[in-house]
Amino acid sequence: MGFKQAAVLAPVSFFLGILFICFNIDHRLLWKDLTDEVTEDGIQFYSIFYNSPPAIKALIHGMIGVCMIGLMSKLHKWDDSAMFFDGSSLGIFIFAICVYMTVIIPMLATTAEPLEVDTRADRIEALRVLSAANVIVIVCLGAILFLQAGQVYARRVEAKEKSNIEAEETAKAATEKKDL
Repeated sequence: MGFKQAAVLAPVSFFLGILFICFNIDHRLLWKDLTDEVTEDGIQFYSIFYNSPPAIKALIHGMIGVCMIGLMSKLHKWDDSAMFFDGSSLGIFIFAICVYMTVIIPMLATTAEPLEVDTRADRIEALRVLSAANVIVIVCLGAILFLQAGQVYARRVEAKEKSNIEAEETAKAATEKKDL
């Protein structure tokens, strides 16, 4: 694995780790009975998450930048592998960033620091939308890992086939020399 590959896999794995921690709350908000205890746990968890120190937010946004730079540098090669695997990964990652910016951040703000017009029902709805957005981002990041693994597999199969073809050509050339 090279530096560019690590620049993609490390941030994606980092974000999946954060989102799997959030999934402890998300699965109860989405697929279990919605009780007062579950909603209070969700509001408390996401309020702490939203009010985290600026260094943590800087780390998250820095990791987004590292992944973008890694994907664009891998795409710079512009061969078939880069176009299919890295191009698709970049598109999926941009979609995940859009979900983060347009859904996750506003719903975190509504949950943690509601406006005067926001009712408890609005906060609960924001929690559920936030949980659904987190699941969407988990699927996107999983797809990126799958595409990157597929790229490695395709490169290994291609290298194996090239070595088999070279071995066959060498054997064929050796038999032709014997016949002469």
